[in-house]
Amino acid sequence: MKNHLSPAIRLTLVLLVLLSVIYPLVVAGIATLAPGGGNGVTVSANGRVVGYANIGQSFTEDRYFNSRPSAVDYNAAASAGSNKGPTNPDYLKQVQARIDTFLVHNPNAAPPGVQKADIPAELVTASGSGLDPHLSPAAAKIQVARIAKIRNLSADRLNQLVDEHTEGPLLGLFGPATVHVLKLNSALDALK
Repeated sequence: MKNHLSPAIRLTLVLLVLLSVIYPLVVAGIATLAPGGGNGVTVSANGRVVGYANIGQSFTEDRYFNSRPSAVDYNAAASAGSNKGPTNPDYLKQVQARIDTFLVHNPNAAPPGVQKADIPAELVTASGSGLDPHLSPAAAKIQVARIAKIRNLSADRLNQLVDEHTEGPLLGLFGPATVHVLKLNSALDALK
């Protein structure tokens, strides 16, 4: 038994030091090389931090581009989806309520007006994490008419702003083009 117990204790101690001390220090060291130094990437406007780049925020005022809905109310500590399937009656009611709200706030977004089929899915459904900070360019552009009217800006200028804040796919290959809503709304506030 002594032949088995001694190596097991030594292996436990080696793994304890390796996995409890060395590995966390290596990971923390690598994180300092990442953007934001391992503390997250912040978005600043007018010299002050207005949010984090990878965490969505709620924008529901009509003068801003609306964010993607969140199943966790944009709480990063509780990142999760709704866990309701696409045929769940409660989920379908929630999506329909979001569609109805969007149509009320965006009646004239595209001539002859926004139809239910025109609304991009990400404007009425939450992401898997509930924290997605991005929209598709189409989801941003369908809101342009509302914002142009409220802010007394030209729709062409707002479409240009959306285009300026559209990020292409990762490495030009992976994923769709996206618009970061917080950055777009910060730029919108900076317009004169």
